[in-house]
Amino acid sequence: MKDRFEALAYDLATGLVRLFPFGFVSGLGAFIVRLIGPLTSKRHIAETGLRTAFPEKTDAEIKTLMTAQWDNLGRTFAEFPITHRLRPFGPKSRIKIEGMEHFEANQPAIIVTGHFANWEVMATVLTQSDHTVRITYRKVNNPLIDARVRKQREAYGTKYLVKKSSHAGGRELFEALKAGESVALLNDQKFNTGVEVPFFGEPAMTAQGAVRLALKTGRPLLPMAVTRDKAIFTVTFYPPIELNKTGERNADVLSGVKQVSAFIEDRIREQPGQWFWVHRRWPKTLYQTQR
Repeated sequence: MKDRFEALAYDLATGLVRLFPFGFVSGLGAFIVRLIGPLTSKRHIAETGLRTAFPEKTDAEIKTLMTAQWDNLGRTFAEFPITHRLRPFGPKSRIKIEGMEHFEANQPAIIVTGHFANWEVMATVLTQSDHTVRITYRKVNNPLIDARVRKQREAYGTKYLVKKSSHAGGRELFEALKAGESVALLNDQKFNTGVEVPFFGEPAMTAQGAVRLALKTGRPLLPMAVTRDKAIFTVTFYPPIELNKTGERNADVLSGVKQVSAFIEDRIREQPGQWFWVHRRWPKTLYQTQR
């Protein structure tokens, strides 16, 4: 019953936002989450993350970043049900693409990115391009909502979803690369079975799958990011990350994961209000000590 009630609420919210223009929906989401976000338990998580990453910033600067990340979060959630309206390669698109030559020249690629701005926007670029791209995803706990989310992603072109953190998913990514298809992974969240690398100077468990795939297949590790100006987006492809290939596999993997984390950190520093700060990226003890 709980799952059905949540699915009904999701359907009502989705149906409502589809009645309005994209820009209005984005702004409405920002307004609502700026109001309610500070009242939730996520406030402490976001503020702890910002103070950990930017210890040099004043209370006033942290407060400004807190407001910015609530704004971005609200826009991202509100935009999701109407992401199918986005046509990155169409006329008068809301999406500007930079560095497309890196994407075209490195097929098939292992694309690594993070939860920047609206990360679904990056998926529209990948899946509406001329190349097949398989994208990893994490299932929603509510199976009814998970089915709806998958359907909405298929509506804007994401038809090749791979379950994250599974042996079968890893095999599927490997086989896709062998078949000439690109794969894309979000590489910025806590991954308990990963490797520990510095993230803003603090140890953080980080996924190593993308780096291992690149070392095993020899395919390029291609970084990607997105920024927003309200409901206008810029998606950027960067040159491939040059991995160490010394033959010492564990050392090479660790070095590569550090490089990926450094890329993520650099993009966050450029737009600190546009990252997913409500995720516990560091060990739980860090969040407990800063209460």
